[in-house]
Amino acid sequence: MSEAIKDQIIIGKDLFVPLLDEDTIQARVKELAAEISKDYEGKVPVFIGVLNGAFVFLSDLIKNVSIDCEVDFYKLSSYGDEKISSGRVTLLKELDCDINGRDIVIVEDIVDSGLSIKFMEDLIDRHSPQSMKVVSLLVKPKSLKYNVKIDYIGFHIPSKFVIGYGLDYMQKFRNLRAIYVLNNQSS
Repeated sequence: MSEAIKDQIIIGKDLFVPLLDEDTIQARVKELAAEISKDYEGKVPVFIGVLNGAFVFLSDLIKNVSIDCEVDFYKLSSYGDEKISSGRVTLLKELDCDINGRDIVIVEDIVDSGLSIKFMEDLIDRHSPQSMKVVSLLVKPKSLKYNVKIDYIGFHIPSKFVIGYGLDYMQKFRNLRAIYVLNNQSS
């Protein structure tokens, strides 16, 4: 059960406080879209979102790019219902489009250890793309365990659990317009 109290959200005994408000997120998404549009001018990249978390970010991102593009999705699982990654990635949905020789932009909501990005890069490499870049709204630099390159970064954040703007806890709270960070145990 959750309840919103002013600038905090309580889920069970966990207290979440605002980390990034809606205006800050939207301003940064527009900046990322402008940068990607410039880099892919004259091209038609395929934006590959990672379900379920990246769908909100991807939606806002492509609404703000000024280039033609296509969209497809991988569905991966690495968290289950936990607050930390299981350390394993499972592919739950394959791509529907042909990406051979295409320019690919992987769209992630958050890069924690880098395991999911590494997993997707390996999958996409099998299709011999023309190019491949990664955009992530959030990156936890101190949590990275894999050597992955994130080409476009929205925000660096602390290595704490976050919810909102597509990010969930047990499949809930994706619909929050801001991003909240786990602060501590509530009383």
